[in-house]
Amino acid sequence: MNRLQKLQSALLKEIDKYEELIPERDQPGDWERIHISSCAKLGYLMAEKQGVDPILAACACTCHDYGRIITGKQAGHAEAGFEPVKVFLRETELFTEEEIEQIAAAVKNHSNKSEVGTPLEEIVKDADVLDFHQYGYEMPRKEQQDRLEKLLKG
Repeated sequence: MNRLQKLQSALLKEIDKYEELIPERDQPGDWERIHISSCAKLGYLMAEKQGVDPILAACACTCHDYGRIITGKQAGHAEAGFEPVKVFLRETELFTEEEIEQIAAAVKNHSNKSEVGTPLEEIVKDADVLDFHQYGYEMPRKEQQDRLEKLLKG
């Protein structure tokens, strides 16, 4: 099993655990399971095209909603996931400290769709928007709509 599969397996266990602890959720656990997988696929493909490590990008996309997984809430989930995702990633023993910091920054900054971040952060933001779009979700914020429009034209 490769690093991405090991990470996704560990995160699926986290979703199961937090569904039990926090049954009232803004998004159902089934959505979280689908979203981590499809965002990872999108992120991998975008990273290959952009010259970014595709496994690291897929792993960052996998973890980007960690804050929502552990809190059950959409509001403030990006910031809420920043420190806890570091602990989770360290426990997996799959990443260097530098990689953990890069993934955690992508988790923290992925909701800021109008701000330009590192290439890894931008891939996570794009994968998030494209995934919502491909499943027919509305983009409630203008910055999401603008990012999606740019992606679809590009």
